[in-house]
Amino acid sequence: MDTEATKTPGEFPLPRSQQANERLHSLIPGGAHTYAKGDDQYPENLAPVISHGRGAHVWDIDGNRYIEYGSGLRSVSLGHAHPRVTEAVRRQLDRGSNFVRPSIVEVEAAERFLATVPTAEMVKFAKNGSDVTTAAVRLARAATGRPRVAVCEDHPFFSVDDWFIGTTPMSAGIPAATTELTVSFPYGDLAATDELLSRYQGEIACLILEPAAHAQPFPGSPGRPGTEDLTAAYLAGLRELADRHGCVLVFDEMITGLRWSEAGAQGLYGVVPDLSTFGKALGNGFAVSALAGRRALMERGGLRHSHDRVFLLSTTHGAETHALAAAMAVLTTYVEEGITARLHALGERLAAGVREAAAGMGVGDHLVVRGRASNLVFATLDENGRPSQEYRTLFLRRLLAGGVLAPSFVVSSALDDTDIERTVETVARACAVYRKALDAADPTPWLGGRPVKPVFRRRA
Repeated sequence: MDTEATKTPGEFPLPRSQQANERLHSLIPGGAHTYAKGDDQYPENLAPVISHGRGAHVWDIDGNRYIEYGSGLRSVSLGHAHPRVTEAVRRQLDRGSNFVRPSIVEVEAAERFLATVPTAEMVKFAKNGSDVTTAAVRLARAATGRPRVAVCEDHPFFSVDDWFIGTTPMSAGIPAATTELTVSFPYGDLAATDELLSRYQGEIACLILEPAAHAQPFPGSPGRPGTEDLTAAYLAGLRELADRHGCVLVFDEMITGLRWSEAGAQGLYGVVPDLSTFGKALGNGFAVSALAGRRALMERGGLRHSHDRVFLLSTTHGAETHALAAAMAVLTTYVEEGITARLHALGERLAAGVREAAAGMGVGDHLVVRGRASNLVFATLDENGRPSQEYRTLFLRRLLAGGVLAPSFVVSSALDDTDIERTVETVARACAVYRKALDAADPTPWLGGRPVKPVFRRRA
């Protein structure tokens, strides 16, 4: 395959990708191992199957090259095949990846992590985010003796496990008795959270939330003055509520970890949770996650205490040495190369360019860029200002036509100025079509098939 191929994939079928998607569906439920990667998330017959990636670019099996955003569902923040990470992994693979006793790499990785996230006192590694968020919930229940979990209702995902998935439209197979133990609170509303904790006085084991709303920094207009101060004040107020009501405060830092600061949102806003969970960017695509927190709580899952034992985390592959080597290389790269600042600078440049392009084509109120610069998403609104899967389909189709694979505008540090410029040019062309569809009050002629679908829906 010509690795420099620059065909325009949106203008013709992707025959090999279509065939591979059929094979995927015949062998794998949903055609992917993550629902957010399913072909129902892309325009019909335009879901590329990836051959390989390098830096900020990926190539599909039809030979097309794309600028990629949201890489690995936000996990590949340094770009694909980053040399410092891959070299660290290669070195470790030659030494073995899993043993009958802990490897010295486990000590080194824990020390490196805790030096980077100094608000935590102990850490335990696992393979994915669901492992560690569920472990945090179990630990909170054990420590408090309380059954209920309070999740932030404004955040889309916490775990594949029953305590959370039972609250979504995809609750089939989950007993109602389990779901009834999970309640919710709104982000940014301390009074409502206080009322919830009072209503279930002595029953709520923990409050779990993403410490910063990832669609926008805080309820209100993106980037409005004082947003950072509002977020910090809100988190400090939540800390006080948790202390007053005797429950555990858990920060899910899967998205905010490293992207907000090397130490996550807790490092940026100066509010210390009892427990926190990290993943995604931590391994730059390698499978590693972390549960971190106060020693008094974390040790309940250990051997040096007098309480009932908590089956916290016990995973055969949770401490694979090559994944921990990847995590150490990622943490070092972030600190030494100022990656968080670079992500913000790239995101600010991209957001400004996209907003200018959308405004220039008269769709600035319909294609809306939101979020922190290092974690940009976009909304597609119809002629009445309502979220629209049809307009999202139109927009994604035109991006693909320009060689941009972008379910979001989440940047990686591997992007360069040329990538940003090409993306903005592609967005401008997409917005010209968007304007035509708005004028017609009907995007159907530009869809090329069925619209894309939301991940969480009751029926397939």
